[in-house]
Parts: sequence; structure tokens; C-alpha cells
Amino acid sequence: MLLDILYQDEHLVVINKPSGLLVHRTQLASQETDAVVQRLNTQLGKWVYPVHRLDRGTSGALVLTFSSDTAHHLSEQFSQASVDKSYLCLVRGHPNDEGTIDQPLAKLNENKGQSRFKIEGTEKEAITHFKCQQKFLLNHPVSKYETTRCTLLEVKTEQGRKHQIRRHCKHIRHPLIGDTRYGCRHHNKLFRALLLPQRLMLHASTLSFIHPVSSHRITCYADLPESFEKVLAYLKQHDHHESANVSEDR
Repeated sequence: MLLDILYQDEHLVVINKPSGLLVHRTQLASQETDAVVQRLNTQLGKWVYPVHRLDRGTSGALVLTFSSDTAHHLSEQFSQASVDKSYLCLVRGHPNDEGTIDQPLAKLNENKGQSRFKIEGTEKEAITHFKCQQKFLLNHPVSKYETTRCTLLEVKTEQGRKHQIRRHCKHIRHPLIGDTRYGCRHHNKLFRALLLPQRLMLHASTLSFIHPVSSHRITCYADLPESFEKVLAYLKQHDHHESANVSEDR
């Protein structure tokens, strides 16, 4: 499948990465033959260099360059937190209408079979801002509750720590729907039973940076993929939030 290109010039390319596709092959997924880098190499007829990463399950705006030097200069903007990034995600429960999560994150053990464990003493500052876009209430029982609550959030991160949004949302007890690592198994089971698209409900919707060669600002908007839209359409169709009077703590 051809990748959706949001912007391209002689120095770099920005794509709308599909959910489920690796950015590049790794030792932890050595059996995989498909990845963004390999697809673009074929699609564009030249090699590309990833500047940053999106988790395999995350969709959305991803920038790659056509030279290692350009990748290095652009990656400095990411390391200096001068790139504007915004995400949309669907989480369990009803968080506050907006807030900031200030919780240092440690590196994760990348050894296969032990990747759930953090490495003590490697904590670094991590700040995530969120704002509720829409809250949903479904008349579907889940776990010990008679209804199911979830919320569409707009999220912005000041850093880019590994799994920052996923780990921060878990920290405030509102994990992402479809997250098999940090998420709620009861909600994930319900969404499977509803025959909704099975994916991590996280999408990199906006990416804005200074072009490393021209110095112009480049801003790209990545449309929600069909899989994400289908889940939102179901929630909107079956939402009973406006007529309900329920507590907001779970």
C-alpha cells in the first residue's frame, strides 16, 4: 500500500503513518518485513532517514528526511522540544476538562520479555497537557460498572519520552482504549465484543517544525484514519452522556 504523503520537497517528507506499521524494523520485531522506511524506499525510489518515532499502534504525522545530515539537524528540534506536536486519543473514563500531567518517566527495559519494567534511576522530566474534546457514556456494562465511559482528548507533550502519552494517561487512571500494555483489559474486551476496529486509539494529528534548510515553518495536519473514525462514529451514535448524571472519578 502507498503511504499518504502530507508534504514533500527535495529534503524531507511527512507522511500520515497507518496504525500497525513499524517506523523501521528492530531487533524486538526482527520477523517483520514491512515498515515505513522500507515502504517509502520503494514508493519514492530513494532512501529515507527517520527523524522521530511513533509507536507501532499510533497513526499520524511522521517526518523523514533524504539525508542523514538533514535528519540530524531536524532531530535537534525534537530533542530541544521546539517542535509543536498534538495528538488525539481516546481514554477510559471522564478526566477533568483539561489538565497537566507532570510525572518523570524512566527508561524502559528493552530486553525481550522484560519490556514492562522501568530502569530505576533513569527518570527524566516529562510533561503532558490534555484537553477534553468530547465525553461519551455508553449503556454497556463493563467490569463492575453498569455503563462505559470514555473521552476523546487533545494531547500535547513537552518532551518525547518513550510511551509518554500512554504512560501518563495510565498514571492518572485514564488509560488509552486499545492499549494492550498500559490499558484497561475490561474496556479493551468490550470494544472487541462490539466488533470495533482493534487498534491503539492514539493519533498524531498535527506536526509543526522549522525546515532545517529553508528555515520556513512547516505545519502538517494528518486526518484521522478510517479505523479511528469508525470508533468515534459508534460512540457518537450510542452516546447517552448528556442525559446522565454520573460521578466523574472512574
